[in-house]
Formats: sequence, C-alpha cells, structure tokens
Amino acid sequence: MDASDESARPAESTEPAEPTEPAASAEFSEREPQSHSQPQPQPRSRSRKRPPPDTTPDGHFILVNGRKWRATDPALPEETAARLRHHLMAARRAVRSATTAADPQAERAARARVHRAKVALGERGTPWWEQTEEQRRRRWEEGVAQLDEEERAL
Repeated sequence: MDASDESARPAESTEPAEPTEPAASAEFSEREPQSHSQPQPQPRSRSRKRPPPDTTPDGHFILVNGRKWRATDPALPEETAARLRHHLMAARRAVRSATTAADPQAERAARARVHRAKVALGERGTPWWEQTEEQRRRRWEEGVAQLDEEERAL
C-alpha cells in the first residue's frame, strides 16, 4: 500500500458509531443472534414420548380417536416389547416398500411378519387376558424367536 492509497480513504472517526437500530431490551439481549436465512427443520427426536392412550376400565383395550384397539399384553417384559415393536415397524416399512414396488409376494411376506409381531404383542390372536401366564410367555417367546430368525434371513 502506498501513500496515495491512504490519502484517498476518509479519516477514521474516534467517536463511537451511532446504532442503526434502537437498543434491544434485556429480554432480547440474552438471545442468540437470529439468522435471516430460512429456518432449518428440527431433527425428529426418537426419544419423544407421547402420553399413553386412554384405556377401557378393564385395561384390555386402548382408545385412539374414539376407536377401541386391543392393548399390548401388560405382562410383556419391556425389553421384549421393544424388540417386538422394532420388528413390527420394520415389517410395516417392508409392506410399504412392497406395495410401492408392486411386489405381491414381498407384500404377503411383510404382512405375515406384521401379523406375527402383533400376535406376539398380544394385539391379535387369543386375547391375552384369556391365556395363562405360561401361554402368554410362550406366545411372546416364540414370536420373538420367529421374527429374529426371519430378520437374520433377510
């Protein structure tokens, strides 16, 4: 930079610059600066919890939008129930993929997996409240074993 460049610049002021916007209140000064770009969608939280649905007084059914659905067997251990829900949702995704691909054989197989998961959860088949403890345990243990085997075969 030579001397002619420095003379072309205006002299810098030692006075503080005037604010271009009114001073922010204390309420706004604590916030992080906002970006003027489009807001980014928040990632879905896999840990969000919905409130439990209403149930019938006997606990056999849940109420969703005014409709009764058979409740999951309450005797099901939480770890087993989580594995069965995982299988159920994977099978439902497989149904969607098969129908989108117009593959009737894959759709039948996926719908059979959905059914097996729901039976193991106690939501289909013989009502869980009519089964003995041993029958209930056998139902979910066999269901998990079948679904785990099918998942390994995929």
